[in-house]
Amino acid sequence: MTSTIVAIFAAAAAAGFVCFFLGRSKEKADYAKKIGTAEEKSREIIDDAIRTAENKKREALLETKEEALRAKNDLDKEIKDRRREVNDLERRMLKRDEASEKKAQSLEKKESELLRREESLNGRETEIDRLHQQKVTELERVSGLTRDQAKTELLKSVEERIKHDTAMLIREYDNRAREESEKTAREYIVEAIQRCAADQVTESTVSVVQLPNDEMKGRIIGREGRNIRTLEQLTGVELIIDDTPEAVVLSGFDPIRREVARIALEKLIVDGRIHPARIEEVVEKSRREVEDAIKEEGESALLEVGVHGIHPELVTLLGRMKFRTSFGQNALQHSIEVAQITGLLAEELGLDIRMAKRAGLLHDIGKAIDHEMEGTHVQLGVDLCRKYHEPETVVNAVASHHGGTEPSTLIASLVAAADAISAARPGARRKSLETYANRLRELEDIANSYSGVEKSFAVQAGREVRIMVIPEQVSEDEMTIMAHDIAKQIQDQMQYPGVIKVNIIRESRAVDYAK
Repeated sequence: MTSTIVAIFAAAAAAGFVCFFLGRSKEKADYAKKIGTAEEKSREIIDDAIRTAENKKREALLETKEEALRAKNDLDKEIKDRRREVNDLERRMLKRDEASEKKAQSLEKKESELLRREESLNGRETEIDRLHQQKVTELERVSGLTRDQAKTELLKSVEERIKHDTAMLIREYDNRAREESEKTAREYIVEAIQRCAADQVTESTVSVVQLPNDEMKGRIIGREGRNIRTLEQLTGVELIIDDTPEAVVLSGFDPIRREVARIALEKLIVDGRIHPARIEEVVEKSRREVEDAIKEEGESALLEVGVHGIHPELVTLLGRMKFRTSFGQNALQHSIEVAQITGLLAEELGLDIRMAKRAGLLHDIGKAIDHEMEGTHVQLGVDLCRKYHEPETVVNAVASHHGGTEPSTLIASLVAAADAISAARPGARRKSLETYANRLRELEDIANSYSGVEKSFAVQAGREVRIMVIPEQVSEDEMTIMAHDIAKQIQDQMQYPGVIKVNIIRESRAVDYAK
């Protein structure tokens, strides 16, 4: 049993081993078969890869060759282009060289031709000089004049012609200037003067007070002259009591003091009480009245001209000009007239009328204090205008109205013109006979200093100088030049208002007698 079981187990084991080994051999066969198949596939893959790589290699080689061929073709093309440009450049250079050689040859030919011509011209010039000398000699023989004499005659002829041309130019320019400027200026000035009718009052350094009777003279003098001394000390004015019937003369250079004395004396005469205490009281009251009148005169001047916004101190100074005179012309009336004329001229020219009137009214403001302070009325006026902050246009007009400073605006020029018009017009100012006579004499002396002048006369109150010339010595052309020179000398050497006319008269007479 046991042996049977063992035998069975042994058989089973043997069978198991057999089965195991049989299974293993089958697996090995399948595995070998699979390995063979894989190797075949791998070989196929490798072959495909090798074939693909070779194809890629061949394609790459082809592309490289094509690229190299294209590069070579491009390089060959560029080399050809460069070679063609070089050839063109060489041809152009050759052409330029040929042209330069031709120009050099042409210049050489021209130089040779010029040298030949120069030699020919030198020969001709020598011949011309010889002929010219023969001509001059023949002309001297025919005319009977030497070369220097002929030259003198020619220069004289040229000088006469130049004088004639100069005279014609002077006449032409003078006529043109008169036609263009004098007409317009005359219209403006005449219009301004016609529209401005300011009264002129001639004043002096004395005032006359009328008395009711001659007995009043004694009362004014007082016991031992105490009344007149008191009045003179308080007012600073000299009282002249002489044989003039029923009148007392007040003499003083300060018109304000003279006005105070006049008002005080008239009040004392009306009151009848004349003694030192009363005189002191009346003089003080009269001084206050004059100060109020001064302020009112300044304000009235502003209203009359139409100017506003001036500092009160300047208004007071304007009123003081009521009692200031220049050559007998009232300074305030003169300033008002200048303001009106300046405004009218500014209106004609389209300028600022109010500023023009303001500058004209204040142009002589320095005259209100020039007798109290050192300096000219121009400088004092400039200082006053700057002190009270007047516009720069006004300051420049004040500074330049007598020509001491260049005018920087048209208004300043108009103020200077209006000042001259107001001062020069007839009846405006009173001048001394000596000054007037000296001016006339100086005019005649200037005219008589010129060669060819027979006699001269200053006429029309020095506004015209008439000059008689010798016809044989002064021609018509020289007469025009002489008039221009005399007028310029008068302008440079003399000071005068307005315009002086230079009138030269050249008259030829032929006289014979019937026998």
